[in-house]
Formats: sequence, C-alpha cells, structure tokens
Amino acid sequence: MLDTYRQVVTPEGVALHLRAAGAVPRALAWMIDLALRAVIYVALFRALVGLFGEAGNAILGLAVFVMTWFYQVLFEVLMQGRTPGKWALGLRVVAADGAPVGWMASFTRNLLRVVDALPVCYAVGLITSLIDPWGRRLGDMVAGTLVVHAARQTDIRAAAVSPPLAPSMVLLPHEQAAVVAFAERGPNLTAARQAELADLTEALTQARGETAVMRLYGIANWLLGRR
Repeated sequence: MLDTYRQVVTPEGVALHLRAAGAVPRALAWMIDLALRAVIYVALFRALVGLFGEAGNAILGLAVFVMTWFYQVLFEVLMQGRTPGKWALGLRVVAADGAPVGWMASFTRNLLRVVDALPVCYAVGLITSLIDPWGRRLGDMVAGTLVVHAARQTDIRAAAVSPPLAPSMVLLPHEQAAVVAFAERGPNLTAARQAELADLTEALTQARGETAVMRLYGIANWLLGRR
C-alpha cells in the first residue's frame, strides 16, 4: 500500500526519481473515473433515447463500448498520462524509463484490466501490485508502464517554457542531475529564487537572471531528450 521510489537513468546519464503510486491512490483515481463515466452514461442515455427513441439504445451501446475500451487510453496518451481521476489524485502513467506513455503501451495495460479484475474486485491486480516493488499491476508489468505521483498539468506547462538547448560544455552526471532537478522544482519556486539559483550557473548559461532561468530549462529539456 506504500508509495515507493524508482530511479531510472536516461541515455544521457541523468538519474530520474519517480515516486511510484501505491494501490490506494490508484484505486481512488479509478473510482473517480468510474463515477465520471457513470455520469456520462446517464447523460447519453437521456439524450439519445430522447432524440431517437429505441434506436438510441443502439447508439448508446456503441458509446458504452468506446468509453469502456478507449476512455483510459485516450486520456493517458493525449493528456500526458492522466485521466481525470489520476489528475485529481496527482498521478500519471509513464513508461518504465520515465518517458510519456505511448498508444500501444496504454492500450496493452488497459486491455489487461480484464485479467487484473479477476476473479473479482481487481484481486489479481491488487496481489501483483502488493508483490511488485513499484506497485505495478499485471497490465503495467506487461506494458512496461508505471503509475507515479507527478505535478499536475499546470505545473508541467510552467516548466516547459524553453525549447531544448544543448549545453555549451560537457556536464558530469551529477551536474546533469542538478540541472534536471532545477527544472523539476523550479515551477514551485518564486521567480526571484529561480533567478538566484540560475545565477550560480553563469559559467554554463552565459547569462544571469531570467535569461539564465530560461536557458537552464532549455538545457534540462535537451538532457531529457525533448529535441
């Protein structure tokens, strides 16, 4: 039930610390999504039956099929790993190396919910998540994905303010890690504090103040492979 950390290293040698989500926040996120889908089903039922009568049931059946199999996939791929429920709980689905989840991986992990739900109440998924050190259910293991705690979308947008920028000098692994850590935590700091920290890297950014902050974000994006 406890959340744990997973460390992955990018091809550039940068260590990323991913806080894997435990079974409890994941279950709460799933219930929020389930409640939201129930509301949508009821609204669709009233609208379609009201407009088309008995024929509306056939359209509703198609809508239920699409929502059942593609609700999670569409949100996870198009919304940076977040369904509304995961967004509410501050969770995100990522690939095992910390990269954004892709279509095939998302479809695989959600398709295998059928197995994780066996024999009742997600028993298989719960058991595997308790055994796995990073709380992964069977679908995540097969798809190579991980559910982690992450800042909400507004925070991520605030961090992605600068295009990738190659560093002007060779950075040692711990220096790369420091730049990435700055980019991850910077949005939670005031502009003045960000500039104060960025000024310490003047030899790297060849700038001070806001310009140095922007260049550090760019270098972090470059180190993370966002080219």
